[in-house]
Amino acid sequence: MDHAFYVYGSYGFAAFVVLALVGWTWADGRLRLRELAALEASGIRRRSQPKPEATAP
Repeated sequence: MDHAFYVYGSYGFAAFVVLALVGWTWADGRLRLRELAALEASGIRRRSQPKPEATAP
């Protein structure tokens, strides 16, 4: 029996894990952006965002 099956199987498994992690990270990023949009729509702002200027009386 040749060891090529082991080598190709290992590379295939590693590629699957890397693609799964990339997909998971991409999907999670989209969910976080959606959550941020919902929070900003409800009036909650980020600390790094400048505060809206108050209008002068």
